[in-house]
Amino acid sequence: MKIFNRAPTLFAADSDSFKKQEAIFVVLNLFVLAALLLIHTILASHFGNPPKSLVLLLAGGFLLNVVELVWIQGRAKPLSDQTMFALTWSSITVSMALAIVLASLSYRQDAQYFALMIVPILQAAFRLSFAVTSGVVLAACALAFFWVWAYFRLHPPPDLNEYFEAGTISLIYAILGPLVWLLVDHLRERETMLTQSIADLEQAEKRLRMEEKLAAVGRFSSAIAHEIRNPVAMISSALSTAIRGGLEEEQRLEMFEIAAAEASRLEKLTGDFLCYARPREPNKEPSDLQALLQYVASVCRIRAAESAVAVELELADALEADIDPDQTQQALFNIVINAVEASPARGIVGIRAGNDRGWLRIDVDNANGPIPPDAVDLIFEPFFTTKAKGTGLGLAIARNIARAQGGDLVLSDNETGLVRFSMTLPARSRRRG
Repeated sequence: MKIFNRAPTLFAADSDSFKKQEAIFVVLNLFVLAALLLIHTILASHFGNPPKSLVLLLAGGFLLNVVELVWIQGRAKPLSDQTMFALTWSSITVSMALAIVLASLSYRQDAQYFALMIVPILQAAFRLSFAVTSGVVLAACALAFFWVWAYFRLHPPPDLNEYFEAGTISLIYAILGPLVWLLVDHLRERETMLTQSIADLEQAEKRLRMEEKLAAVGRFSSAIAHEIRNPVAMISSALSTAIRGGLEEEQRLEMFEIAAAEASRLEKLTGDFLCYARPREPNKEPSDLQALLQYVASVCRIRAAESAVAVELELADALEADIDPDQTQQALFNIVINAVEASPARGIVGIRAGNDRGWLRIDVDNANGPIPPDAVDLIFEPFFTTKAKGTGLGLAIARNIARAQGGDLVLSDNETGLVRFSMTLPARSRRRG
């Protein structure tokens, strides 16, 4: 069977687990020692007054356990396997020796001091193999019978009741040791399985993250190639047409204008991509969010007027934050322009800002909703756009800027007639002198 194939090694998960176990065993030993002395003293009429040598030995055993407890709890360095192994066998040996010596000093055939054998049996069951635990149990049983035999050799005649008592104690040892070992071994196996499951889960999570990263890189690369290829193809085609003969000057200038426009679009795309891929650290400073939003709204109104869209601004008082004003302004431009471009003619883009439990919340909404469900999960993905001339980086950049400053950007409402994006930024904490 499996239980007989275990090597006689120490089963301890780590030094910290050993320290906790040993502290419990020491406290249990101290309790047993104190209880035995108390019982012997209370029942002195039956057992006789405990001799001084017995009391001194009990005190010595008590002090030895206290010293071990203090040493274990105060040691900062982890215990080596050799130290834990030696400490285990030292505790088992000392406890068993103490039990037999105390029994001999009590001058009675009663084996009450053999209760001290319970702790070494438990230590063996928790830390040693089944075979070694069985050996410790057999040693405890043998010592119980040996003491009864030795006592009646010096104090005949023998009393069979004492042998029966020793047999009862040995039966308790024989049940306690293997039972505790089997229970602990079962828990140890479950712990091993759980540890392995956690390790497998971590490996699967790493593989999944790597696959997600590779997939994201693939999507990113494909989108970049697609976005760059179109303007490059237009530039190439326009320039090729312009340098061919047979074109009138006006047509040639038109081709150059097309090439210049596409080059400008390519430059903007490259700038947006670098802004998303390599965002700089925010340079935070105390900023008045009211003034910043008023500026953003005034600039965006010019763009909105081209599409017959109105921009309304509603601000609360005391909108102060420790933010990077340039980056925050860029993020807000992206959000508001996105709302303007999504709005129908004669629509209204609303910008509202206020304090919300220690945060500054900025809502930007338009009436052209809802966003289709299959697009909701992709709106912050780079290069995802439903607009003919959009790069799909505006919202992605805005969210990165918000998160870099400790806030966030989310789609807070998406229903018929209302699409709302909400940016949160940490409000500036005021210190009172």
